[in-house]
Amino acid sequence: MYDRDLVRLIAEGATTVNSQNEESILEKIKSLPPERVAEVEDFIDFLRVRAEEQRLVKSATRASEPAFKKIWDNPEDADYDRT
Repeated sequence: MYDRDLVRLIAEGATTVNSQNEESILEKIKSLPPERVAEVEDFIDFLRVRAEEQRLVKSATRASEPAFKKIWDNPEDADYDRT
């Protein structure tokens, strides 16, 4: 697994990261200068926000499907469905 993938898993709160991989990431972070550690933290925050936004979009899409089904599934729009 690539280090970027591991950081993504950690940022998304994954519980599948084993302790060896986690320790490897922590050692790499510890070896960075403070300004780079801040960048890593910003990146992890970005990944978390992006994952939350994607979750919200999926939820909103599922919630709106019944309302749009009435609009989309009608005989008048059947011709558009075939194109």
